[in-house]
Amino acid sequence: MIKEKREIKRQRKRERILGAAEELFSGKSYHEVMMEDVAKLISVAKGTVYNYFTSKEELYFTIMKIRLTSLIAILENKFSSEKNAIDSLRSFILHFYSFMINHKNFFRIYQKETLTKENSFCGELISLENKLNEMIGKIIASGIKEGIFRKVDEKFAISLILGTVYGAVQRGIINGFSNGTRKTEEEKIFEFIIHALYAGFKKIPELPLQGKTIVITRTIEQSKESAMALSKLGANVIIFPTLEIVPPDNWNKFDSVVSNPSKIDFIIFTSVHSVQMFSKRCKETGAELNFNRTKVVAVGNKTSSYCQKNNIPVAVVPQKFSAEGVVEVLSKFNLKNKVVFIPRSAIGREELPKGLKDLGAIIKSVPVYNVSLPSGDKMKQSLEVLNNSDPDLFIFTSPSTFENFLLIMGIKNPVGYLGKFDVAAIGPTTKEAIENKNVKVEILPDEFTIEGLIKKIIEHYSN
Repeated sequence: MIKEKREIKRQRKRERILGAAEELFSGKSYHEVMMEDVAKLISVAKGTVYNYFTSKEELYFTIMKIRLTSLIAILENKFSSEKNAIDSLRSFILHFYSFMINHKNFFRIYQKETLTKENSFCGELISLENKLNEMIGKIIASGIKEGIFRKVDEKFAISLILGTVYGAVQRGIINGFSNGTRKTEEEKIFEFIIHALYAGFKKIPELPLQGKTIVITRTIEQSKESAMALSKLGANVIIFPTLEIVPPDNWNKFDSVVSNPSKIDFIIFTSVHSVQMFSKRCKETGAELNFNRTKVVAVGNKTSSYCQKNNIPVAVVPQKFSAEGVVEVLSKFNLKNKVVFIPRSAIGREELPKGLKDLGAIIKSVPVYNVSLPSGDKMKQSLEVLNNSDPDLFIFTSPSTFENFLLIMGIKNPVGYLGKFDVAAIGPTTKEAIENKNVKVEILPDEFTIEGLIKKIIEHYSN
C-alpha cells in the first residue's frame, strides 16, 4: 500500500508538471519557456522537474504524445459503433472538435508545431498524425465506395476537413463559446463538410437524435450494442460502464441444483448474462438438462435469441418483460410443487421468486453472476470523455447502474448533478431506485427493453 501511494503521488506530480508546461508552451514559443519557469509555476524545485523529464524537449513532446494518443483512442472507440460513412464522418468531426476546444492549450501548441523527422522525438508523433489522417482517409474511401460521397482527391479532402475543424476551434476559443454554442457549432461544421463531400446519389438518412449527447451506463459489452443503435439515429453516445460481470463467490448451490436435472420443471433466464454464465458453468461441469422435460422461460427477445444460439429451446417468452409478466404467464400452468430454477444475479430482486412461490412452486433461486465496479483503468477514458462533454440524457438500465454511477462519480447530491439533464430508466424498478433519490425520470418505455427505450427517447425529443 505504501508503494502504491507513492506511485499515485508521483503520478499526480508528473501530471501537474505536464499541466504547467502545457500552459506555458501554449502562450509562448518553445525557446521562450525554461524548465525553471515550469517549476516556478507549480512551486517546486527545478531539480524536481528534471527528476521526471530529462530535458525541455522531452517534456514538450510528452505533452504532444499524451494528447494525440488520447484523441486517437477516443476516435477509435467511437468508430467501432458506426455503421456508415456519414455517421463515421459526423462522429470524427464532433469528437475531434470537442477534444481540441476542451484542450485549448494543447491545440495552441499543436497548431504552432510542424513535425519533421530531424527531431528524435518526432517519429512517434508523425506516426500518430498519420493515424489521424488514415482515419479520415478510410471514412472518405468508404463513403465513395458506398456511393454517398463524390470522388475527391483524398489528401486534398483530408487537409480541408482538418483545416475547417481547426478554424472552427480557433473561432470557438477566441469567442469563448459556451457549451450550448459549441454544440451548435459542431453541427454547423458537420453540415458544411458533408455538403462538400455528399454525392447526392442517396438521401442522407433521417437522424431523429442528431445533436443529442447520450450517456449509457451498462457493462461495456451491453453498451456497445446500445450505442450502435443510438449512433445510427444521429446521437453522440458516451459509453460509461458502471458494471462488470464476475462469477459468484462459489458455485456450490448451482452445482447442487443441476446435479439432479430430472427434478427441474421450469428454468427461467432473466437476462443474457444469466444464460452466458449458466452455459459456461454447465460446460465446465459436464451438467446437461433435458429440455424435453424442462420448460425454458426467457425474459426478453435478446435473452430468447441468446438461448437459441446456445441450443437451449425456449418454450415461453412473456409479453411483459418483467417479474409481473413472468408470474402472469406461468400462472396459466399448474405450478403446485413444481421446481422452478432461476439462475440470476447475486443481487436479484425478490418479486419473481415470491410471486411464483405464491403459485405453489418450489423455488431454486441461485446466483450465477455478481456485479462489481469496473476497474480504474477501464474507467479513466470514460471519465475524461464525460467530464469534457455536455450530455443531454443519461440512461440507467438497473438500480445498480444508477447507484454505481453515483459512487464512481462521487456524487453526494444526485438532484444537483442529474437535475440538469434528462434521465431515462429502462423499467419501473430502476425508475423507483432513481426517484428514491428525488431525481426525476422523464423517459420510461412501455416495453422494458433497450429497443422500447430507444423508441421512447425518439418520441420524447420529437415532441
